Amino acid sequence: MRYLWSIPAAVVAWFVGGFSATYLKGLPAGATAFVPARVDLLILGGISGGVLAGLLIGRVRVAVPLVLVVAGGMWWLSGNTWHDRGLVVALLVASAVGGLVGALGTRSSVIAAFALALPVAWYALRPAEQLSDWRWLWQLNGLLVAAGLAVVLYVACWKRGWRSAWFWVPLTGFYLVCFGIVKAVQEAGRSDGTPMDAVGDASTAAFFQSFEPLLREYWPWLVVAVLLAIPMTALKLRALPPPPPPADPYADRSNDAVLGDDLDWIDRDEPRRRILPRRDPVI
Repeated sequence: MRYLWSIPAAVVAWFVGGFSATYLKGLPAGATAFVPARVDLLILGGISGGVLAGLLIGRVRVAVPLVLVVAGGMWWLSGNTWHDRGLVVALLVASAVGGLVGALGTRSSVIAAFALALPVAWYALRPAEQLSDWRWLWQLNGLLVAAGLAVVLYVACWKRGWRSAWFWVPLTGFYLVCFGIVKAVQEAGRSDGTPMDAVGDASTAAFFQSFEPLLREYWPWLVVAVLLAIPMTALKLRALPPPPPPADPYADRSNDAVLGDDLDWIDRDEPRRRILPRRDPVI
């Protein structure tokens, strides 16, 4: 019964979580395709949608084939040609990797937090691309970066509580690395038709240059995110019911001792004894 709602929801989540962000300012070059033919959007969108679909389904053997079928079907419905094998392979591989990590994330909330770091980082950078001349852009970007980090840290402690807080340090580092990955993939997507060496150099430069504004301008927001994640986790753990008591290993055993046949008279009811013998009434 669970797959009756999880599979349709995963199909919708693959598209909404992966490619709905491209509709904030219209698709590139005025296209109307469901899946844009850009390598950066295919990789980031495929991973994001695959992660959400895998989290909804929770089974690797179901999530990975499903996202592959959905990715191929969406590419065909968009009217894109199958001659661009590199783009098709990028979409399929990104969706499969996202579905695999998302399905594994249902077993451990720490894995789910690492899986959600890249989609959250990609969505946090979207307003900066659309509102380049906005007055309050620094505050908006900092708020989105902090909110994303707080959500990721909160998800890490979802199942095991404070025992998973040890993963906050590597998780924060991976969250910052995801911003560099997004910038590198976007730079590679803009370098169509250029030699591979030039694309690699530009992507590497964009990857390392993305850390400078994060560490120079947004570090107060990162501290605020950690301080916000602490009460969020505490309130969540406080609202949980107490854990059930440990099971009694002797619950299925009876307390009655096993007696032999010669001592079976102990469990029998004794006859009612009278102090005085019964006397017949005198007529």
